[in-house]
Amino acid sequence: MKDPVELNLTDDVLLMQQIEQGSKHAFNLLYEKYWEQAYSEAYKRLKDADQAKDIVQEIFTHIWLKKESLHIINLPAYLNVAIRNKVFKLVDKQKPIHPFLDALEDLPATHQQADSNLLWKEFLMSYEMLLNTLPPKRQIIFRLHFQDDLPTKDIAKQLGVTRKTVQNQLGKAIEKLKVSLLPFLTLLIFLFLDQS
Repeated sequence: MKDPVELNLTDDVLLMQQIEQGSKHAFNLLYEKYWEQAYSEAYKRLKDADQAKDIVQEIFTHIWLKKESLHIINLPAYLNVAIRNKVFKLVDKQKPIHPFLDALEDLPATHQQADSNLLWKEFLMSYEMLLNTLPPKRQIIFRLHFQDDLPTKDIAKQLGVTRKTVQNQLGKAIEKLKVSLLPFLTLLIFLFLDQS
């Protein structure tokens, strides 16, 4: 007699075969069966309900759209890897938000506790408020470079200024943000280290 896990995987393989043949009913059954589990996994990593839902939706949409070529044998394992990869991509895309936060990258991922989560949100709010106090042109240059990932020569061309001007404006913006946010950042780092 097969154990429940083996039976479960056998059921999944049968459903996947039906999905490959275009069965919406089989897809809906799998979706209902694994959506909650996939969402929990994504939420656990992101701590953001909307982003977690988006990721899970994208993965299931991908499964449906590529149903004829995927040939998934172990759906839970596939979902785990897909979620992990999507989270990495999302985090990587969001990384250039602030240029001076490299210190936080090496910290353990234990900032799931409420205090540090709240502190992190407050830090990001303070960062955004400070950014909004920069002179308009400096703010535009900063955002183009660190949020849109544009090189300084492209920004200079786009704004009709010299590359040196762009570099000077970036330097001044970073200096102001560093000085204003450093105490907050230090507290955040200590809080993270304290939890590890």
